[in-house]
Amino acid sequence: MQRDALERYARQIVLKEIGGAGQQALDKARVLIVGAGGLGGPAGLYLAAAGIGHIGIIDEDVVALSNLHRQIQFRTDDVDRLKTIAMANRLEAINPHIHIHEYRHKLDANNARDIIEDFDIVLDGTDNFETRFLVNQVCLETKTPLVSGALGRFEGQLCVFKMDGQSACYRCFVPHKPPNAETCAAVGVVGALAGIIGAMMAMETIKIITSAGKPLYGKLFLYDGLNAQSRTITLPKDPNCPACRE
Repeated sequence: MQRDALERYARQIVLKEIGGAGQQALDKARVLIVGAGGLGGPAGLYLAAAGIGHIGIIDEDVVALSNLHRQIQFRTDDVDRLKTIAMANRLEAINPHIHIHEYRHKLDANNARDIIEDFDIVLDGTDNFETRFLVNQVCLETKTPLVSGALGRFEGQLCVFKMDGQSACYRCFVPHKPPNAETCAAVGVVGALAGIIGAMMAMETIKIITSAGKPLYGKLFLYDGLNAQSRTITLPKDPNCPACRE
């Protein structure tokens, strides 16, 4: 490991749960972020800083002024730029030793498998269930661990799915699109909440890669920002799941 890297990651390497071997695992890891928004941004910042060797970013949108209160990877000067370009520039500024892979288009049924199977872990921070269901299905098919986050108003949630065929997948949790699904545009969201859940998504990813601690496999973490309360519940595999039932 080069001297610059040793100094850059010194505070991580000194942790016995990570150490030199864990840092090398981070350097070799390939992580895909689906959605360069409120969750994908903070997660990406911390993953880049941690030394994830390859980070993929897929998003077709451009930066809007209304994004800036929660999507802290962007600056005011980034408004109207493609999110993937602006976010890639920010991550490279944080850590020039990592490799960023941009996908400046929508993830769909025609390209999802080709993209996802090139990565070790997928982070899903999207705001629509069609994409979430697609990501879940491809991660099941490729046995790619999935870190899934969501937020709205003052509340956030986080799940980690092992995708081993034995434990729950995302559709065991949400089998069908809720009839009255809310969006941040409609109901609002406090910006700091995106940072909390996004950073936790990065934390879970680092744990998976380095085998540190116990990832939230098969569990749902719920955070209530207004009351500063949280709880974790078990997500059992649904035998009638539309995605992973045998």
